[in-house]
Amino acid sequence: MIIESFSPEDTFGVGEQLAKEAHPGDVYTLEGDLGVGKTVFTKGMARGLGIEEPVTSPTFTILQEYESGRMPLYHFDVYRIGDPEEMDEIGYEDYFYGQGICLIEWAGLIEELIPPEAIRISIEKDLEKGVDYRRIRIERGE
Repeated sequence: MIIESFSPEDTFGVGEQLAKEAHPGDVYTLEGDLGVGKTVFTKGMARGLGIEEPVTSPTFTILQEYESGRMPLYHFDVYRIGDPEEMDEIGYEDYFYGQGICLIEWAGLIEELIPPEAIRISIEKDLEKGVDYRRIRIERGE
Protein backbone atom coordinates (compact mmCIF):
# COMPACT_ATOMS: atom_id res chain seq x y z
CA MET A 1 0.00 0.00 0.00
CA ILE A 2 1.27 3.49 -0.82
CA ILE A 3 -0.04 6.54 0.98
CA GLU A 4 0.77 10.09 -0.05
CA SER A 5 1.40 12.62 2.68
CA PHE A 6 1.42 16.33 1.93
CA SER A 7 2.26 17.61 5.42
CA PRO A 8 3.76 16.52 8.74
CA GLU A 9 0.19 16.31 10.04
CA ASP A 10 -0.67 13.79 7.32
CA THR A 11 2.39 11.70 8.20
CA PHE A 12 1.44 11.84 11.87
CA GLY A 13 -2.08 10.74 10.96
CA VAL A 14 -0.86 7.71 9.00
CA GLY A 15 1.12 6.56 12.04
CA GLU A 16 -1.84 7.22 14.32
CA GLN A 17 -4.23 5.18 12.17
CA LEU A 18 -1.79 2.30 11.82
CA ALA A 19 -1.38 2.10 15.60
CA LYS A 20 -5.15 2.00 16.11
CA GLU A 21 -5.14 -1.25 14.10
CA ALA A 22 -2.07 -2.70 15.89
CA HIS A 23 -2.05 -5.89 17.93
CA PRO A 24 0.29 -7.04 20.70
CA GLY A 25 3.42 -8.56 19.20
CA ASP A 26 3.29 -6.54 15.97
CA VAL A 27 6.72 -5.51 14.69
CA TYR A 28 7.08 -2.54 12.36
CA THR A 29 10.25 -1.59 10.54
CA LEU A 30 10.71 2.06 9.61
CA GLU A 31 13.15 3.09 6.90
CA GLY A 32 13.88 6.49 5.44
CA ASP A 33 16.60 9.09 5.11
CA LEU A 34 17.40 11.55 7.88
CA GLY A 35 14.76 14.28 8.10
CA VAL A 36 12.10 12.35 6.21
CA GLY A 37 9.63 12.26 9.13
CA LYS A 38 10.30 9.00 10.96
CA THR A 39 9.92 10.67 14.36
CA VAL A 40 6.72 12.44 13.28
CA PHE A 41 5.35 9.07 12.13
CA THR A 42 6.37 7.49 15.45
CA LYS A 43 4.65 10.27 17.41
CA GLY A 44 1.50 9.49 15.44
CA MET A 45 1.78 5.81 16.33
CA ALA A 46 2.19 6.72 20.00
CA ARG A 47 -0.93 8.88 19.86
CA GLY A 48 -2.84 6.06 18.16
CA LEU A 49 -1.95 3.84 21.11
CA GLY A 50 -3.13 6.49 23.57
CA ILE A 51 0.36 7.46 24.70
CA GLU A 52 0.41 11.08 25.80
CA GLU A 53 3.99 11.42 27.02
CA PRO A 54 6.58 13.14 24.78
CA VAL A 55 8.13 10.88 22.15
CA THR A 56 11.75 11.34 21.17
CA SER A 57 14.11 9.48 18.89
CA PRO A 58 16.20 6.87 20.76
CA THR A 59 19.27 7.53 18.61
CA PHE A 60 21.72 7.39 21.53
CA THR A 61 19.81 5.04 23.82
CA ILE A 62 18.79 2.53 21.10
CA LEU A 63 15.44 1.91 22.84
CA GLN A 64 12.68 4.08 24.26
CA GLU A 65 9.82 2.38 26.09
CA TYR A 66 6.37 3.95 26.31
CA GLU A 67 3.94 1.99 28.46
CA SER A 68 1.14 4.43 29.20
CA GLY A 69 -1.13 3.55 26.26
CA ARG A 70 -3.49 0.67 25.48
CA MET A 71 -0.35 -1.41 24.91
CA PRO A 72 3.36 -0.63 25.17
CA LEU A 73 5.33 0.91 22.32
CA TYR A 74 8.97 -0.12 22.06
CA HIS A 75 10.76 2.31 19.79
CA PHE A 76 14.16 1.14 18.59
CA ASP A 77 16.71 3.15 16.63
CA VAL A 78 19.43 0.69 15.65
CA TYR A 79 21.49 3.14 13.59
CA ARG A 80 24.37 2.85 16.05
CA ILE A 81 24.32 -0.95 16.27
CA GLY A 82 27.62 -2.27 14.95
CA ASP A 83 26.68 -5.94 14.99
CA PRO A 84 23.23 -7.55 15.25
CA GLU A 85 24.52 -9.57 18.22
CA GLU A 86 24.46 -6.33 20.24
CA MET A 87 20.67 -6.66 20.20
CA ASP A 88 21.02 -9.74 22.42
CA GLU A 89 22.41 -7.48 25.16
CA ILE A 90 19.20 -5.44 25.02
CA GLY A 91 17.08 -8.59 25.21
CA TYR A 92 15.36 -7.72 21.96
CA GLU A 93 13.35 -10.98 21.83
CA ASP A 94 11.43 -9.95 24.95
CA TYR A 95 10.31 -6.86 23.06
CA PHE A 96 9.81 -8.36 19.60
CA TYR A 97 7.68 -11.19 20.96
CA GLY A 98 6.10 -9.39 23.92
CA GLN A 99 2.77 -7.76 24.63
CA GLY A 100 3.52 -4.42 23.02
CA ILE A 101 4.40 -3.29 19.54
CA CYS A 102 7.91 -2.63 18.27
CA LEU A 103 8.86 0.11 15.86
CA ILE A 104 12.41 -0.29 14.57
CA GLU A 105 14.20 2.52 12.73
CA TRP A 106 17.08 1.51 10.42
CA ALA A 107 15.93 -2.11 10.65
CA GLY A 108 18.01 -3.08 7.62
CA LEU A 109 21.03 -3.09 9.91
CA ILE A 110 19.59 -6.03 11.86
CA GLU A 111 17.67 -7.64 9.01
CA GLU A 112 18.40 -11.21 10.15
CA LEU A 113 16.60 -10.54 13.45
CA ILE A 114 13.42 -9.10 11.96
CA PRO A 115 10.47 -11.53 12.06
CA PRO A 116 9.19 -12.43 8.58
CA GLU A 117 5.70 -11.21 9.48
CA ALA A 118 6.97 -7.69 10.28
CA ILE A 119 5.15 -4.77 8.73
CA ARG A 120 7.65 -2.78 6.67
CA ILE A 121 7.25 0.97 6.34
CA SER A 122 9.37 3.26 4.22
CA ILE A 123 9.07 7.01 3.95
CA GLU A 124 10.51 8.88 0.98
CA LYS A 125 10.62 12.50 -0.09
CA ASP A 126 9.84 13.67 -3.61
CA LEU A 127 10.81 17.33 -3.86
CA GLU A 128 9.14 17.63 -7.27
CA LYS A 129 5.82 17.20 -5.45
CA GLY A 130 6.68 19.68 -2.69
CA VAL A 131 8.96 20.12 0.29
CA ASP A 132 6.48 18.44 2.68
CA TYR A 133 5.48 15.62 0.35
CA ARG A 134 6.17 12.07 1.55
CA ARG A 135 5.47 8.70 -0.06
CA ILE A 136 4.72 6.19 2.69
CA ARG A 137 4.90 2.57 1.64
CA ILE A 138 3.45 -0.07 3.96
CA GLU A 139 4.08 -3.72 3.19
CA ARG A 140 2.70 -6.50 5.34
CA GLY A 141 4.99 -9.47 5.95
CA GLU A 142 4.22 -13.15 5.47
